[in-house]
Amino acid sequence: MPEQILPDRLTIASIRAWKNARAPLVCLTAYTAPMAQILDPHCDILLVGDSIGMALYGMDNTLGVTLETMIAHGRAVMSKARTACVLIDMPYGTYEDTPQQAYESARRLLIETGCDGVKLEGGHEMAETIRYLAAKDIPVMAHIGLKPQSVVKEGGYKIKGKTGEEAEALMEDAKAVEAAGAFALLIEGTVEPVARAITQSVDIPTIGIGASPACDGQILVTEDMLGLITDHTPKFVKKYVNLAEEITKAVETYAADVRSRAFPDESHTYGSAKKAKAQ
Repeated sequence: MPEQILPDRLTIASIRAWKNARAPLVCLTAYTAPMAQILDPHCDILLVGDSIGMALYGMDNTLGVTLETMIAHGRAVMSKARTACVLIDMPYGTYEDTPQQAYESARRLLIETGCDGVKLEGGHEMAETIRYLAAKDIPVMAHIGLKPQSVVKEGGYKIKGKTGEEAEALMEDAKAVEAAGAFALLIEGTVEPVARAITQSVDIPTIGIGASPACDGQILVTEDMLGLITDHTPKFVKKYVNLAEEITKAVETYAADVRSRAFPDESHTYGSAKKAKAQ
């Protein structure tokens, strides 16, 4: 059974009220219990993102991620989350067809993990669905701009808001999801002035990723930020450490110790042969 929400956990209402706060919301992705335990004390939001497909499963994009995968990893994150508000991405193909389909998927995510809310991709075209979910007390963070689940349809990851027409469409998307009842808005891969204008024009918090420092919060994929993903680093990612290099060094040292029989030594064994012989 999902863990009960602890009294000091940040709530959806707390996040919703964060608009124009002095300190931006700190958000990162989390997919496992050990990582959630490390990140939780420092984050306001932990997102169990469908980016898990690429970060953990080696997929080319997010389209192959299933609802069952999100539920399994959502449970893992919830087992260690103590203060952060936990949201889970709704995977491709689980919410787009009808509001009722979205409700059934979101309901499973909330009931089977105990998470605080869900995130789905889409602007004005998803307003009816967001309104339906909000009416049934399912908190929704909307996601506009670059939408990873549309990568095949759009022929790649393309930055949004470069033209006046795109900027106007994004503003309409933001207004539509806000009016529909989204409690927050993630803006991805959008030119800075447009993301800034959207943030200033809506009354719900905006979370930026490749967007603007003016957003009410910022999020990165944790594995990107820690330097664990080496294939490609988006421009908007700042690597705070290169764990891939550190892990490589540690594994090289371990391998050398095993091959030379330097590991394990007496301090890592029980009732060593040397001690037994001496007795």
